[in-house]
Parts: sequence; structure tokens; C-alpha cells
Amino acid sequence: MDHQPRQHTAHQSHDHRDPRAGSPGDRRPAGLGSPGQRRGRSTAGNLLAVWADRVAAVTGIPARALIAYGNAELELRATQPSCKISWATLAGIGRIESNHGQYGGAVLQADGYPSKPIIGVPLDGSPGVKAIPDTDGGRYDGDPNYDRAVGPMQFIPGTWEKWGGGYNPQQIDAAVLAAARYLCAGGRDMAGAQGWWSGVLSYNNSVSYAQKVFGLADSYAKAAQVVRVS
Repeated sequence: MDHQPRQHTAHQSHDHRDPRAGSPGDRRPAGLGSPGQRRGRSTAGNLLAVWADRVAAVTGIPARALIAYGNAELELRATQPSCKISWATLAGIGRIESNHGQYGGAVLQADGYPSKPIIGVPLDGSPGVKAIPDTDGGRYDGDPNYDRAVGPMQFIPGTWEKWGGGYNPQQIDAAVLAAARYLCAGGRDMAGAQGWWSGVLSYNNSVSYAQKVFGLADSYAKAAQVVRVS
């Protein structure tokens, strides 16, 4: 899923870590800044909301987006525990891709949809842009001629068909969960240096992109260390 360059400006990180370095937040003490363990459905939902509100206060990430990032970590922890993907990595990607569902003045609503669709530039082969002829008949991106990256996590329609589970790529919970599953594909360990860099580079094959994700994810994880939810 390499859909660069984006129509929006990525967060400018000054973290120039070597791809052989560790994964973001890999020195974080266990249990700190985490959305918590799965419990009963209602209990887990309440705890996740409390966690999201508290992490929002220290990171500036909208709480509604944090619910999506945290829920994806919990879901993958339950269904693919060997992957160990973190909410912070997903948040780093979400910040670059769409400013957490807020690109272009959009507001992330309570139902997880941005107030207006987030759609990238046409992938028409113009300078610096891949050429990807239409694969979805404009179903997701409204373009019958060329594909465009769509939604808060900027999926190309063809990739969304494989990983989106039939849901709408504009809905942030569905988009983040699909991104988590994509990053965890092939038994990848997202807690180790090799697995983390391999996963993020599979999302966008650009070292500078991965460095920006790393810097953002690491800063989010460290900021959230003070958060506890009991």
C-alpha cells in the first residue's frame, strides 16, 4: 500500500532514526499508557473511553480517534497476539495520513466519520504520483478514471477491498482496524525493530515516512506514560 505523495502535508518530525533502531515506545514500562486489557464488552468500552479522554489531554489527539487506535490494539492483542501492534504506531500513521480524521477542516464525529469525506489526489501518473487506473468504479473515491486514497488511514480502493471487511473506509474504527491487520500480515512482530520497520515501510515504502511515524509514535507513547486506567 504505497500511496504517496499525499495531498496533505505530513507532520514535520526531526527524528532521523536508523531503520535498525527499535520500535517506538519499546522502553515503555508495561501497562503505562495502554488502553488496558479486554474485559466485558461494556466495561472495556467504558475503560477505553476514559483512557482516550486522558490520553487526548496529554497528546492532543482527538479522543474519538484514540478510541479507534486503542480498540485496534486491543482487538489485535486478542486475535493476533504475536503481532503486538501499539495504538501509538497507528496514531503516528493516522496523524500523517489525515491528522486523525481532520484533514482539510473535517471534524471527526461521534460515529467515527469525518464531517466530510477524506479523499486523496487522483493517482494519474502525474509527476511524483503513481498511476493506478480505477479499480472500484468510483465506489469509494468518486473517481471513475483513477484510484484515490480514501479515509482517515488513506487506503487505496483495491487495498481496502482486501482488508476493509466490507466496511466504509471513511469510518475511523474500520479504517484503523484494517490498517492494524495490514501491518500485522504474515505473522509480523510489530514490537521488534525489524518487524516494525518492515510493517510501516509496507504501508508506505519511504524511509522518511517511516522516520516521521516513528517520531510521532514514540512521542505519543512517552506522553501517555502518565496515564493509568483502573
